[in-house]
Amino acid sequence: MNTKSLKLIISIILILIVSCDEPETVVTNIIHPDGSVTRKIEMRKKDNKFKITDIQVPLDSTWAIADSCEISLKGDTTWIKRAVKDFKNVEELNLAYKTDSGCNSNLKRNASFSKRFRWFNTIYRFSETILNRFKYGSPVSEFLTKDELQWFYSPSGDNEARLNGPDSLRYKSLSDTIDKKKDEWFFRTIVSEWVGEFSEQLGPNTERDMCPDSLKKKENILLDIIKAHGDDIDSLWNSGYILNEFIGESNSLKYRAEADSAMDIVEDRILLRFVGYSVRILMPGKLISSNGFADSSQLLVWPVNDEYFLTEPYEMWAESKVPNIWAWIVSAIFIVFVATGIIVRKKKRD
Repeated sequence: MNTKSLKLIISIILILIVSCDEPETVVTNIIHPDGSVTRKIEMRKKDNKFKITDIQVPLDSTWAIADSCEISLKGDTTWIKRAVKDFKNVEELNLAYKTDSGCNSNLKRNASFSKRFRWFNTIYRFSETILNRFKYGSPVSEFLTKDELQWFYSPSGDNEARLNGPDSLRYKSLSDTIDKKKDEWFFRTIVSEWVGEFSEQLGPNTERDMCPDSLKKKENILLDIIKAHGDDIDSLWNSGYILNEFIGESNSLKYRAEADSAMDIVEDRILLRFVGYSVRILMPGKLISSNGFADSSQLLVWPVNDEYFLTEPYEMWAESKVPNIWAWIVSAIFIVFVATGIIVRKKKRD
């Protein structure tokens, strides 16, 4: 194992890798009642060097693409690339994800669409889901309260506005608390990931004290060592101290190769490239439910950040309804017919 691996892993836990070369990207999904999707992509950069491999979502020569630029009052130039394409259904969109060659092609993403007939209305639901990167670890909801989760998933612009608003002190305290809890969550996630992969490396035929449940119960030992000896973590791992404390000296010598292999797997998983972007969804009819946020134009928007799908799938969904006019007309005719029949029968009796 690379001697810098542990220190690198801990550094990434505290500072997510961010690249400044990729465009600022907004993806808009316009959902039609027949299940087709019109997808629009808007990318903005300080230079006019848009490489397909650096774009966060699938884009190729089959799209209608237009380039333009904007010059600010200060003379700064922003280059803009806009692209649009119609997909017959979500299956076509999912195929594009499977064949993507952009910077986020390592992600497992999929879209879904459904509609439910309810006589007076038809209910539509569209979602995009990014599957979790890690196999182990707890969801962030086990570490954050409801209010903290709202902040955690909110667009950064909304949170910045709160931090600069009249109640800035309260939100600054909230932000600091969330940062501390996130650090704890990240540390525990990495430890859980390594323990899980180490258990897989050992296989099912191991001693009782080396079974997955037994190793899982010892995770706090690793957490305490990392917190107490962060600066010396590499030397402690290479010397065997960490593994000795975790599983005992004899097991440490016996399973050192499996431990190193598990660490390599976790490191590769952490280093998977990801570049953030935003998603918008426009639904047919009237919006009735969603887990998105309203942007400045009152459209639904979701930020797509690496930490959202670290340990659990991240689903962006919306539901809407469209009235079935014909059903209302048929119902009205039926009511008139029944009412007329009742009146006629009553007159005959009289």
